[in-house]
Amino acid sequence: MSGILSDPMDMNGPRHKKPTWPTVPATKGLLIRHRDTGYVGTIVRFGPDWLTMKDQDGRSQTLRVERGAFSVQGKTVSLVKPTVVRNETTQTTASGSVALDDSRARVARPSRILVEGLHDAELVEKVWGADLRIEGVVVEPLHGADDLAQIVRTFQPRPGRRLGVLLDHLIDGTKETRIARTVDHPDVLITGHPYVDVWQAVKPATLGIKEWPVIPMGTDWKRGICTAFGFNGEPGALWKQILKQVTSYKDLEPGLVGAVEELIDFVAPPPLD
Repeated sequence: MSGILSDPMDMNGPRHKKPTWPTVPATKGLLIRHRDTGYVGTIVRFGPDWLTMKDQDGRSQTLRVERGAFSVQGKTVSLVKPTVVRNETTQTTASGSVALDDSRARVARPSRILVEGLHDAELVEKVWGADLRIEGVVVEPLHGADDLAQIVRTFQPRPGRRLGVLLDHLIDGTKETRIARTVDHPDVLITGHPYVDVWQAVKPATLGIKEWPVIPMGTDWKRGICTAFGFNGEPGALWKQILKQVTSYKDLEPGLVGAVEELIDFVAPPPLD
């Protein structure tokens, strides 16, 4: 026989080293290329595990940040968080942005961000509330996405009056995905996270648990979670306890963080430097 198993294996032989690439600060406006997809654009926002880039046509794309995933001027690099020089009074918001004086808050834009329910709105407000007030963006709950197409028509989106929509459980084969496909408008962006409910977007470690319980199909998910946690009250009361544990974006799964950041950039695009 021949092949890798035909001879004794040398367990002490040389190990292949993981490839390394030079690091480049992900500064706003830097022109980059995503190596896997070929997507080219400039950085408009950089998060802990993701970045949002915009191409020459003004389209935004949020991508995961991994070592060697991007190239700059034709060279493969690893993007890292830019160094920010702060003075002693500089503070950051729960989303990781530099906190600005309240006087910078602007009048609400015509554009809106819609989320599925009250709990989604409360979570977005807690983490991104300061940013949204500065941008003048209002977040409103849909109270269910079944009538999304009609809601979009009623809203009458157009340039300067954009609509961003955040949906739960946005994966292949779900009701939410089918609903999202009924909307096709250049001034409407639908993003979402893969979790059954926005509760699951809170990292288990934030709540001191190893993982979220698996709830059998046919069981109301939130009530099932209450039972699994040994909580005898209403789901809304449990949610308030969960929400208290969230202090910043670091307590949330990247899938939700990237989706919300992409919507903010869509309805309130940052100025190009």
